Amino acid sequence: MPLLQLTVHHHDRTTRALITLAGEIDLESAPLLRVSLERCMRDGIRAVDVDLARVTFCDCSGLNVFLRAAEQTAALGGTLRLQHPPAILLRILDVVGDGFLLLGPSSGRPPPPRADTQATPVPGPAHRSVRLASVFSGDTR
Repeated sequence: MPLLQLTVHHHDRTTRALITLAGEIDLESAPLLRVSLERCMRDGIRAVDVDLARVTFCDCSGLNVFLRAAEQTAALGGTLRLQHPPAILLRILDVVGDGFLLLGPSSGRPPPPRADTQATPVPGPAHRSVRLASVFSGDTR
């Protein structure tokens, strides 16, 4: 029998919950996380904080669970926020650009521009002309 690599503790209070996780979140443990978050929504909890201070690893399986749960919670008028995410998860969030969904406005990252507003283009770096030289292998004398 394999050892559990993720421990989940629920601290529920009527419409608010704190879920404390410890261990690794990956393909094997993501279903446990998904069930725990679904239980919160099923029990009527609309504000879910997930404490990741003791999580040592989280891959895209965990990210998918968090994004899906955030989407479902938002559809019910609630919020899901990640607290103290590990560095690996922060890197994944930076790459996919969804950190604002899970980390909230205090994450220091600006939300993406809204679709109904006109974004002001940001000028890029000045272009310089560079003279190209032909390169051949072998002796060119």
